[in-house]
Amino acid sequence: MTDARPDPDRLLQQVQQDEARERRGRLKIFFGACAGVGKTYAMLAAARAAQAQGTALQVGLVETHGRADTEAMALGLPHLPLRALPYRERTLQEFDLDAALAWARGQHAPLVLLDELAHSNAPGSRHPKRWQDVEELLDAGVDVWSTMNVQHLESLNDIVSGITGVRVWETVPDRLFDEADEVVVVDLPPDELLERMKAGKVYLPPQAERAQAHFFRKGNLLALRELALRRTADRVDDQMQAWRKRSLVQAVWPNREALLAGVGSDEGAEKVVRACARLATQLDVPWHAVHVETPAVQGLPEARREQALRVLKLAAELGATVATPAAPDAAAARVRHAREHNLSRLVLGRGRTRWPWHATMAERVARLADELDVLQVAPPAAPRGHPAGQAAPTPLAGELAWKGYAFAVMASAGTALLATPLVGRIDLANIVMMFLLSVVGVGWFHGRGPAVAAAFFGVGLFDFFFVQPRFSFAVSDVQYLMTFGVMLVVALSIGQLTAGLKAQAAAARQREHRMRGLYEMSRDLSAALLPEQVAEIGARFLAAEFDARSTLLAADDHDQLTALAGGSAEVDHAVAQWAFDRGEAAGFGTDTLAASACLVLPLKAPMRLRGVLAVQPAERRMLGPDQRRLLDTCASLLAISLERIHYIDVAQKSTVQIESERLRNSLLSAISHDLRTPLAALVGLTDTLRLTPPALPPTHEDVAGAIRESALRMNAMVANLLDMARLEAGAVSLRREWLPVEEVVGSALAACAPALRGRPVQVRLPDDLPLVHLDAALFERVLVNLLENAAKYTPAGSAIEIGARAASDSVTLLLDDHGPGLPAGREEAVFEKFERGRKESATPGVGLGLAIARAIVQAHGGRIHAANRSGPAGVDGARFTIELPRGEPPADDGSTSGAAAAS
Repeated sequence: MTDARPDPDRLLQQVQQDEARERRGRLKIFFGACAGVGKTYAMLAAARAAQAQGTALQVGLVETHGRADTEAMALGLPHLPLRALPYRERTLQEFDLDAALAWARGQHAPLVLLDELAHSNAPGSRHPKRWQDVEELLDAGVDVWSTMNVQHLESLNDIVSGITGVRVWETVPDRLFDEADEVVVVDLPPDELLERMKAGKVYLPPQAERAQAHFFRKGNLLALRELALRRTADRVDDQMQAWRKRSLVQAVWPNREALLAGVGSDEGAEKVVRACARLATQLDVPWHAVHVETPAVQGLPEARREQALRVLKLAAELGATVATPAAPDAAAARVRHAREHNLSRLVLGRGRTRWPWHATMAERVARLADELDVLQVAPPAAPRGHPAGQAAPTPLAGELAWKGYAFAVMASAGTALLATPLVGRIDLANIVMMFLLSVVGVGWFHGRGPAVAAAFFGVGLFDFFFVQPRFSFAVSDVQYLMTFGVMLVVALSIGQLTAGLKAQAAAARQREHRMRGLYEMSRDLSAALLPEQVAEIGARFLAAEFDARSTLLAADDHDQLTALAGGSAEVDHAVAQWAFDRGEAAGFGTDTLAASACLVLPLKAPMRLRGVLAVQPAERRMLGPDQRRLLDTCASLLAISLERIHYIDVAQKSTVQIESERLRNSLLSAISHDLRTPLAALVGLTDTLRLTPPALPPTHEDVAGAIRESALRMNAMVANLLDMARLEAGAVSLRREWLPVEEVVGSALAACAPALRGRPVQVRLPDDLPLVHLDAALFERVLVNLLENAAKYTPAGSAIEIGARAASDSVTLLLDDHGPGLPAGREEAVFEKFERGRKESATPGVGLGLAIARAIVQAHGGRIHAANRSGPAGVDGARFTIELPRGEPPADDGSTSGAAAAS
């Protein structure tokens, strides 16, 4: 008989959840396999019906994508004004969250329609994602209807990209989908969807052709449709399970096939597990494996218990969900597990009964739950030398728990000796109580079997020593037969209850001990500030809970493992590296490198693997499923703590770096401003000296010229320092104009004429280059820095080539030189501040020109990179490539600029 009493804690939690749900708005999602199935149309049609019934609603934002049917359905529905947000010289219309909240305050049960749940909001919005807007609306008590496709679910994103070859970057957490109050599946067969595509009802004809050739292939649509329907079915199944728990439904509902394998401690358990796994694979259904820790199982020899653990491990490897509940009755525990998880079929081994009146496990399950289908697996073939149908001897056959039965006999005999002097002084009913008390003691210390023996033996002793005629089993009064019967029944019941209570108390103490240990460890880990402290806390927990030595090996930035101080386990570093590289457990108790003395667990944190935990038990005994789960939980807590400490360190370093960068920029700006005045004066004085009559002698003229060139070079360096400081401080605002590329290149060449004197410069620009949207002064500085850089680091007289090309979405400028090229491996490093291509070079400079060039290009929304060019004799110079976004110039600007370029 199972306990159907409701759990008070669960009831309290349910009440709290109901209260929170009443205050929160309701979310309804129109869910489809892909674009074009009609989700937005279905949402608008449902909104029209709701409006006709008097629901107060507003359309927050609907994306019609130019579809006439959808636009017609949206007409007549009230719309909230959109919010205008400037973005990259454009103005985007986004959902106005504040306007929706303000409207909803005066409404009863307000409803907002917000299309495309996975949409990314424009910069400047309150939340980066639209689903976060939805959560704020729900928290404010506003009902929301929205739409989404299956590829936008976070857990299915990689699966969909693997099927279609298209990665979708806008995703929604599965939590929001699962917590939605209602999900409406909008389904359309692939053939009908493809017909809609051809008819131009989904995309315009050119877009439709490209879509059909890539994402919207029929095979892709079939796979996406199956994913959407399966994910919705899983959600409905979870809802059904939650409703069963809330309503305390006991019976199993066979609405979905699922299997439960009953794992015993006999030799047939492995065959049961393999048979259940085969059946689950054939039916394509989930399955569970349950091993019940009864008092009888806990008294089995260690070899028998390890056999059960090996079978459970096999079940987990074959895909089962494993559980090991502790209960006095295995049949009742299996039925309880089946009902809690709605498992309709129970797979058991065909049991043998020792006595005719004993029921098999299948019969006991059938009595407790007649709604379950019970499948019995034949016992394994008997080993040679044993007759068919007779079980092979097991370690238990010669290891009968005779001590418990001997204690039962001695306890009953002792009770009879104690009660004999009391005959005539106390009533026989009190002597019966003494025998019942002895049964309680036997059941508490030795379990169910000895308690049954004590009950029978006590009734016999009571009849022989205390019932007239004494010292005989004869009964003079028939009423004593009823006394014997009642005494026997009460003694058996008390023995069973006592044994069961002891098992439950032991299991509860064990769970409480584990939970207290985890709580203390998590509390200590929350205060740890060093990885060594984390290792010490973990070692302390593992020694207390598992009597095991441990070593924590942390991974550095190069994925090299280093043992932290305080470890005492004998770690095989090859096993540890294998577990870390593959993210899987290895060593003792696993199928990989099982001869190792340690079990090595990867420390999986949310962002990456943080190392491995090596655990060396004092005895080479298999860990049960509960122990393994506890160990995995310990490893997870340690990994999260290591990651927390890592990011604390990163945050501290970032703070120091930001502060030092700010101070350096301030210093550079101050120094640059202070240097420009004397440099300008120095240039002016040298010019005055050279121009004032009488003319200087040739030697003095050369000195004055050298002073002037050095001052101008120093002034250029100071200008670079100032520009870098202004760019990093965000003090530069772009003054963009639509300009031809040749105009910008020409002005840069004119500015660099002194530095390029004596060098051939070849400019090859196509005639059909589009206008580019640039800040002319800043972009001229980019080209000047690149040209001066080429002039400094290439041989005198070598050529410099400038080219360009246009693509559909970008314009690319190329600058090639014929020098020694860039040092191998430092193609990106040259763009860092104060970095120079060749550190051993005697060419003057501070290494800011390329850093300024990259900052300006990035401010224009482009990118710049460098690479070496190959020639017949190896490296034939460097190539700097600038990619700028291509836009559409306004008609007036385009005509004006074009005329200017033509003139």
